[in-house]
Amino acid sequence: MRPTPPELVERRFPTVDLLPPPEDDRFRSTIGPVTPAIRERMGRTWSSRCPVGLEGLRYLTVTFRGFDDLAHTGELVVAASEAEDVVSVFRALYAADYPIEEMRLPTTADLEAHPTGDGNNTAALVCRPTTGGTSWSAHAYGLAIDLNPFQNPYEKGDVVLPELASSYLDRSWQRPAMIRPGSLVVREFARIGWAWGGAWSTLKDYQHFSATGR
Repeated sequence: MRPTPPELVERRFPTVDLLPPPEDDRFRSTIGPVTPAIRERMGRTWSSRCPVGLEGLRYLTVTFRGFDDLAHTGELVVAASEAEDVVSVFRALYAADYPIEEMRLPTTADLEAHPTGDGNNTAALVCRPTTGGTSWSAHAYGLAIDLNPFQNPYEKGDVVLPELASSYLDRSWQRPAMIRPGSLVVREFARIGWAWGGAWSTLKDYQHFSATGR
């Protein structure tokens, strides 16, 4: 566990647009297949050894509100069975002005980066095992989303991920984008049948929502 640098204690970075932002403040979304171009961008986050094929996944774009109060376009890859429900959650979060710093496809560069850095990407599919385990994570099936991980870190014993997010373990100090019991974020994911890692007893994964409860 490392201390959080002063500039990250109340993290409110503006969003860098990788996709064209919406032309107005209306929520917009798309649901489509994982095309060859999208598959190429995903790099090693998916391969033929993964437990779900590309035909069982969908590429989503959704409008989200940044910490800069502007509308941006984010992207996710999720299980086809969950695509419409996931869009409905982000529609509700956008209507409530819940801020999200970044929402882009994870890539090979993310897999090769130091695993305990200070990133804050909201993402879904990554074909990997559970943290600290060997079985497939719900992320490997497109059945989990990590939301604003810096403001909502993973904690198990003295392990904190992202490593520099230890300041956000103090859940009594409410700062923007922190997910709390009974909050809109928790209620919206519960509406579609997804469980929250912040309610687990053996560890806390405040960023994590999944359709499997794992």
